[in-house]
Amino acid sequence: MSEEVLKIEDLQINYGGIEAVRGISFDVRAGEIVTLIGANGAGKSSILRALSGLSKPSSGRIIFEGEDIAGKDPTVIVSKGLMMVPEGRRIFPNLTVLENLKIGAYLRKDDLEEDIERVYGYFPRLKERHWQEGGTLSGGEQQMLAVGRALMGRPRLLMMDEPSLGLAPKVVQDIFEIIKQIHEAGTTVLLIEQNANMALHVADRAYVIENGKIAMEGTGEELLSDEKVRAAYLGTS
Repeated sequence: MSEEVLKIEDLQINYGGIEAVRGISFDVRAGEIVTLIGANGAGKSSILRALSGLSKPSSGRIIFEGEDIAGKDPTVIVSKGLMMVPEGRRIFPNLTVLENLKIGAYLRKDDLEEDIERVYGYFPRLKERHWQEGGTLSGGEQQMLAVGRALMGRPRLLMMDEPSLGLAPKVVQDIFEIIKQIHEAGTTVLLIEQNANMALHVADRAYVIENGKIAMEGTGEELLSDEKVRAAYLGTS
């Protein structure tokens, strides 16, 4: 069995009097794609915000490579190799493609050229547009840029928050193909996604989040064939 990269223990996240995440526990092992699926508002993005240091959990532990990082500053978390592709892409619209990529490596002091070329290998369109401002790119190209920017940090665990959101079906297929390629190249991935069909097809393991709790878990294949999952999230039975 692969080593455990991330372990979440009894994570609780409250916003005021609202319980967004209610005692969730799960793990991610090296070399896996693990996906969290669920309806909008189920608590998926709240989990990622806590993992990335953007919000502080009310209780529970977040163990990343043996260290509890719960409540630590985002810069500290990024320095340990935990990178996020945020929902809505959040690129810098007035900076060029190349400048956006370099920002993803802002904590590094070594040469970036090899990694820039690796990102361009995944996303040839970014290489063609390296001089364009990020805000002039299409939605799909901006998503590619957001993924490429995170890869520039050489993540030990890459977290992706709704990478298919707002994209045309063909672009969604392209993005998920790249996710598979990144995974096959050795990157561990934690994927948050409303498109359950696409997410479960690429996932090694998956968790269904409902009302801030884990309702089901299993391999991607097991959940794809589960009647309850198919009826609730895939539109089939």
